Amino acid sequence: MSVLARAVREVETAAQRGALQPSTRTKFQVVALLVREERARVKADQTVTETQRAELLKRLDGVATILAKTAVRDTSLLALLADDAVASDAAKALKRDMTIAAGVEPAPEPVAPAESTAPPSATERQVVPQSVISRRLANPFLTPDFSAAQQSVTQPRRLASWELLGPLLSSFERAAGGSSACMALPEPSVSRSYSGPELMRHQAQLIASAASGHRTFLLADEPGLGKTAQALLAAQAANAYPLLVVVPNVVKTNWAREAKLWTPGHASTVIHGNGDTMDGFADIVIVNYEVLDRHVGWLGDLGFRGMVLDEAHFIKNKTSQRSQHVLQLSERIRARTTRPLLMALTGTPLINDIDDFRAIWQFLGWIDERKPLATLMQSLEETGLTPVDPGFYAAARARVIDMGIVRRRKIDVAADIPARRIADIPVELDDEAGRSIREAERQLARRLVSRYETALATRTSGIVVEGIDHELVRRVASWERDDSTKTDENVFSMMRRIGQAKAGLAADYTAQLAHSVGKVVFFAKHVDVMDVAEKTFDKRGIGYSSIRGNQTPAARQKNIDAFINDPEVSIVVCSLSAAGVGLNLQVASNVVLAELSWTDAEQTQAIDRVHRIGQDEPVTAWRIIASQTIDTKIVELIDSKAGLAARALDGSDEEVSMSSDMQLEALVALLTDALAEAS
Repeated sequence: MSVLARAVREVETAAQRGALQPSTRTKFQVVALLVREERARVKADQTVTETQRAELLKRLDGVATILAKTAVRDTSLLALLADDAVASDAAKALKRDMTIAAGVEPAPEPVAPAESTAPPSATERQVVPQSVISRRLANPFLTPDFSAAQQSVTQPRRLASWELLGPLLSSFERAAGGSSACMALPEPSVSRSYSGPELMRHQAQLIASAASGHRTFLLADEPGLGKTAQALLAAQAANAYPLLVVVPNVVKTNWAREAKLWTPGHASTVIHGNGDTMDGFADIVIVNYEVLDRHVGWLGDLGFRGMVLDEAHFIKNKTSQRSQHVLQLSERIRARTTRPLLMALTGTPLINDIDDFRAIWQFLGWIDERKPLATLMQSLEETGLTPVDPGFYAAARARVIDMGIVRRRKIDVAADIPARRIADIPVELDDEAGRSIREAERQLARRLVSRYETALATRTSGIVVEGIDHELVRRVASWERDDSTKTDENVFSMMRRIGQAKAGLAADYTAQLAHSVGKVVFFAKHVDVMDVAEKTFDKRGIGYSSIRGNQTPAARQKNIDAFINDPEVSIVVCSLSAAGVGLNLQVASNVVLAELSWTDAEQTQAIDRVHRIGQDEPVTAWRIIASQTIDTKIVELIDSKAGLAARALDGSDEEVSMSSDMQLEALVALLTDALAEAS
């Protein structure tokens, strides 16, 4: 404790004097790490009395409070407190020194396994399709392509010791200044270099940028603005063949159709399963995330000169296997080809947190795990600023955008697309299921209140809060969320039960819409809700088709075509996860959301299957909300989250709530309301 207390006072004193030096920032992070470790050790130590434990925890709380106050002075320090913050070599060395100074033997450094010791399950699944072997035999050299040699990049000097990723990310929250996040794009030439359908101006601008030599794009246009066509034609303009396209499973077939439409001169192939039916000589290779683990080996060696990542927010969790495979392939392509075309496509790059940018930027080669890479670092050096200088955040945001962020809104570039609105339809659950759901909510609220009161009664820190202790509320909600798998009734199961209870009502409303306005798109999260809806439509003699995750690509496309082309098919029943991306359903102008999503992004993706280029009628999304249930709280939370992308990407001054998962926020709201009623 004496070592921690001395170190944190040194950090506090330095912060009071002004700008923090890199060494002080390192000490700040190390103190935070050691406080966490010491807290865990004290709680687990059975050799101390409860009084001793309480005293030690109180002293640790004091150190943590000083850290928090220091971070308020310099908010760039907050990134160093994150659970996933990477400790530099200097931080690791200082941590070891402070541990030794405290008289504790430091734990031995973990030894990284050799690269050859990959898990047997991963290596066993690796395959090489026969057609790929044939391609290798036809061209056995597959030499790296360094024909477009990159200009030398100066080594960073002034910013070399700064922690920059946190400030770069936060610059998109605090330095928008009313400007959208879109790089300067050239005006397209009058002549057309392809024979496909007519392009809109915003699409032609991006293709012109690729033709002029730009090679990395985070294409974040709002859903419905034709990102697929832009990516395919950008690859053609950059001659980025062979081209690898990684997509969700549900849109593989659609990508092949779009490739045939927009770039008919370049053959495409789709990898299914082990790739037995693929064409190894095709210019465009389309693979889905789910089978990437089988093919990542040979894909990295084929010699791709471009890679497109569709629905790029799928890789936001960098610990997932699919994210690691995508990043591995990107790194391999960048190592073998100078300035390959790399494109991340997503209308919703920010789901819950500004940190969702990290994996996408890493895929594009702008950053690695710890720092900006050479091109971005040089650009930041040229600003002449550091994170403590006025103007750094605005300048840094602009430099990242210039790396290739392209964001256009429908309202700005496609004025001919009619407006959309979201209308809530409250329904009463008056049957036995509704009563059971409300009783389950009351039981959950009582359990939360009990945990809160117990935590309050056993608190040893001596802190007294007037009224509701909102920090403790969040802590209790977090405990409940983490324990959700241990209880029969939790926020997940309740939302599913609510969806089941209102399924028939949502289907009835959809049937009425179909009779009055024509074709309707029905979205649900769970299969049993879709089943209830389809039985309702059968009973009423209403023609429908269905899009689910377990369908073959052929069956899926058949059902899509039936809804679009058959006048007898009035409704398409869609899974939110399987049909929320990659579909063009603008033949309808009404969407029914039978169940609520956990994110605004997923809801927006669903609505934009209808509200997109080609739509000529106003679009209405009808949300079915169960009154007097947690459904109403989830709606409020979804709507409060909608401002994240608007603030970070569109330059809006809309307030954004603290980033956290929706389940936690729902529990916080439930407990807060229960405590307010009790008082």
